[in-house]
Amino acid sequence: MTGPRILIAGASIAGPALAHWLARYGATVTVVERAPGLRPGGQAVDARGVAREVIRRMGLDEAVRAARTETAGARIVDEDGTVVQSFSAEDDGGDGFIADIEILRGDLSQVLYDATHARVEYLFGDRITTFTQDADGVDVTFEHRAADRFDLVIGADGLHSSLRALAFGPHEDHIRHLGHTMAFYTVPNEFGLDSWLIDCITPGRTAGLRPIRDATLGMALFSFASPESEPDADRRDVTAQKLLLRARMQGMGWLTPRILEHLDAAEDFYLDEVAQVVMDRWSTGRVALLGDAAFCSSPMSGQGTSLALVGAYVLAGELAAADWRPESAFAAYERLLQPMVDANQQVARWNADSRIIPATGEEPATSPADWDTAVIERAINGIDLPDYPKGSV
Repeated sequence: MTGPRILIAGASIAGPALAHWLARYGATVTVVERAPGLRPGGQAVDARGVAREVIRRMGLDEAVRAARTETAGARIVDEDGTVVQSFSAEDDGGDGFIADIEILRGDLSQVLYDATHARVEYLFGDRITTFTQDADGVDVTFEHRAADRFDLVIGADGLHSSLRALAFGPHEDHIRHLGHTMAFYTVPNEFGLDSWLIDCITPGRTAGLRPIRDATLGMALFSFASPESEPDADRRDVTAQKLLLRARMQGMGWLTPRILEHLDAAEDFYLDEVAQVVMDRWSTGRVALLGDAAFCSSPMSGQGTSLALVGAYVLAGELAAADWRPESAFAAYERLLQPMVDANQQVARWNADSRIIPATGEEPATSPADWDTAVIERAINGIDLPDYPKGSV
């Protein structure tokens, strides 16, 4: 029997990871990506616990490790630059504050693309505009490509998923804002940055520098408190976003003023709200969601990439095991992954709350010492990976 035709929206991490497994199981896969090509650089992302086993089963362990940032650890400093806390990448067996596998989002995306493009069709610079489905398939229209019909459609297009809006309603219906905004961009390494991340943490604000593979450069990282009642700049207006970041970091010590001197020249600048996606279900008929589009836990969990990789493995495996019947496969996918998703979203909420200083000047409502270690363990290793058919490599 010929495998199904499956369309995936999004070519960052979740989409290509899913494409890898679907193609291995015999599906004909198309990935449509709104951007004109793979997006380089980006935030450093981690693979911990069970996600490392997924990478091994993909046969990509060597390629992923070769592209790591090779960060040795993290140093937390005060505004005078004094180190107040240190974490090693070897802590907790590589599953600690700094993960053993830490890689720039764009570099992991490239590894996944390189492993799949010979067997998967990639359509860059295009997007899904509408779809209608019936019992046997999904009719899709695109912005540029001619309309087509697929057996299944999967949205892996991130926090601001267009496919989720088409299938489940407005963005606002599924977003839980966590009271922070994050930004990052590449800077010249004029700061003596070596293999250690440096993070300056103050009440309601952080500024940091992280090493990347190119030792002549570094990644600047910022976060600041942003209550939901206080709207930020339009995420499509980069100039306004840069003005916002500069205003919110005004007066912060350490190396912050020097790092901000490179803001205007940054071509890879990114700023967005820290938010979660919370949904009652991740599928409707023959359409399903994956990764941040379905269950974003936010960067505050440090586990978005792990959830994307594990979710891709489970979704593809359940589809193949169910002979591509979406109803039973999607139900099993949601049932198996939900405990790990819930744990990661809880960890992210704890982390976000611990960074917000009450207006009264009291201590935050939570601190890492209060977090339930069982929930943290479930966030990292919250699923026993099923042994699905190996398929063709």
